Amino acid sequence: MNIYVGNLAHSVTNEELRELFSEYGEVSSASIITDKNSGQSRGFGFVEMPNQAEAQEAINSLNDSSLKGRNLKVNQARPINERPRRPRY
Repeated sequence: MNIYVGNLAHSVTNEELRELFSEYGEVSSASIITDKNSGQSRGFGFVEMPNQAEAQEAINSLNDSSLKGRNLKVNQARPINERPRRPRY
Protein backbone atom coordinates (compact mmCIF):
# COMPACT_ATOMS: atom_id res chain seq x y z
CA MET A 1 0.00 0.00 0.00
CA ASN A 2 1.25 3.48 -0.83
CA ILE A 3 0.85 5.83 2.15
CA TYR A 4 0.82 9.64 2.07
CA VAL A 5 2.51 11.37 5.02
CA GLY A 6 1.88 15.11 5.29
CA ASN A 7 2.78 18.00 7.60
CA LEU A 8 6.34 16.74 8.00
CA ALA A 9 8.95 18.97 9.61
CA HIS A 10 11.46 20.02 6.97
CA SER A 11 14.25 18.38 8.97
CA VAL A 12 12.78 14.84 8.73
CA THR A 13 14.93 12.50 6.62
CA ASN A 14 13.99 9.52 4.44
CA GLU A 15 15.65 7.22 6.99
CA GLU A 16 13.68 8.70 9.91
CA LEU A 17 10.46 8.22 7.96
CA ARG A 18 11.41 4.60 7.21
CA GLU A 19 12.26 3.93 10.87
CA LEU A 20 8.96 5.40 12.06
CA PHE A 21 6.88 3.16 9.79
CA SER A 22 9.05 0.07 10.24
CA GLU A 23 7.72 -0.19 13.81
CA TYR A 24 4.50 -1.45 12.17
CA GLY A 25 5.98 -3.83 9.60
CA GLU A 26 8.04 -4.12 6.44
CA VAL A 27 8.72 -0.90 4.56
CA SER A 28 9.57 -1.20 0.85
CA SER A 29 10.42 2.47 0.43
CA ALA A 30 10.17 5.81 2.19
CA SER A 31 10.79 9.07 0.39
CA ILE A 32 10.31 12.71 1.24
CA ILE A 33 9.37 14.91 -1.70
CA THR A 34 11.79 17.78 -2.27
CA ASP A 35 11.65 21.00 -4.26
CA LYS A 36 13.31 20.57 -7.65
CA ASN A 37 15.17 23.87 -7.45
CA SER A 38 16.21 24.21 -3.80
CA GLY A 39 16.32 20.54 -2.79
CA GLN A 40 14.44 21.39 0.41
CA SER A 41 11.67 19.18 1.76
CA ARG A 42 8.19 20.12 0.61
CA GLY A 43 6.77 18.84 3.92
CA PHE A 44 5.29 15.58 2.69
CA GLY A 45 6.35 12.16 1.54
CA PHE A 46 5.29 8.62 0.70
CA VAL A 47 5.87 5.26 2.34
CA GLU A 48 5.30 1.95 0.57
CA MET A 49 4.37 -1.05 2.72
CA PRO A 50 3.68 -4.41 1.01
CA ASN A 51 1.45 -5.84 3.76
CA GLN A 52 -2.02 -4.21 3.73
CA ALA A 53 -2.82 -5.02 7.38
CA GLU A 54 0.49 -3.59 8.62
CA ALA A 55 0.03 -0.51 6.44
CA GLN A 56 -3.47 0.09 7.79
CA GLU A 57 -2.22 -0.29 11.36
CA ALA A 58 0.52 2.26 10.66
CA ILE A 59 -2.03 4.70 9.20
CA ASN A 60 -4.38 4.29 12.16
CA SER A 61 -1.59 4.66 14.71
CA LEU A 62 0.43 7.46 13.14
CA ASN A 63 -2.30 9.76 11.79
CA ASP A 64 -2.36 12.89 13.97
CA SER A 65 0.66 11.68 15.97
CA SER A 66 3.53 14.07 16.65
CA LEU A 67 6.95 13.94 14.99
CA LYS A 68 9.47 16.72 15.64
CA GLY A 69 6.71 18.97 16.94
CA ARG A 70 4.35 18.53 13.96
CA ASN A 71 1.09 16.53 13.89
CA LEU A 72 1.34 14.12 10.97
CA LYS A 73 -1.42 13.63 8.42
CA VAL A 74 -1.27 9.99 7.35
CA ASN A 75 -3.61 8.24 4.92
CA GLN A 76 -3.67 5.93 1.94
CA ALA A 77 -2.23 7.74 -1.06
CA ARG A 78 -4.68 8.30 -3.90
CA PRO A 79 -3.68 7.95 -7.54
CA ILE A 80 -2.97 11.26 -9.24
CA ASN A 81 -6.19 11.16 -11.29
CA GLU A 82 -8.33 10.87 -8.11
CA ARG A 83 -6.88 13.92 -6.38
CA PRO A 84 -8.67 17.27 -6.60
CA ARG A 85 -7.04 19.63 -9.05
CA ARG A 86 -5.45 22.75 -7.63
CA PRO A 87 -5.48 25.94 -9.65
CA ARG A 88 -2.11 26.99 -11.07
CA TYR A 89 -1.18 30.65 -10.66
